Amino acid sequence: QVRLVESGGGLVQTGDSLTLSCAASGLSASDGAMAWFRQAPGKEREFVASIRWISGNTYYADSVKGRFTISRNNAENTVYLRMNSLQPEDTAVYYCAAGGGLLNTLPKLYDYWGQGTRVTVSS
Repeated sequence: QVRLVESGGGLVQTGDSLTLSCAASGLSASDGAMAWFRQAPGKEREFVASIRWISGNTYYADSVKGRFTISRNNAENTVYLRMNSLQPEDTAVYYCAAGGGLLNTLPKLYDYWGQGTRVTVSS
């Protein structure tokens, strides 16, 4: 049984940094990529970043490129999202997803999801 558990969300101010974690269990080493998505109130869920478990190759949405960094710790089966220079428009519930490919940016292409962690950036 696959389980993804996000943590690390919270309330921060504009310009602050935050690191989200996603602890994964039940996945095999060949399970493609892990990804972060986010969903702001009243908006659709959007792709943020992805990383391939084995190679560590990464892919980012243009809106976060240069500010966010996705990484993984294979030994601990954990994926991280380091978010710098946070802006109010980054406010959303952030979800960890698994089972898709590195370049998959559509939520429907991922098989497994966490419960989400809320990030609020005040201006």
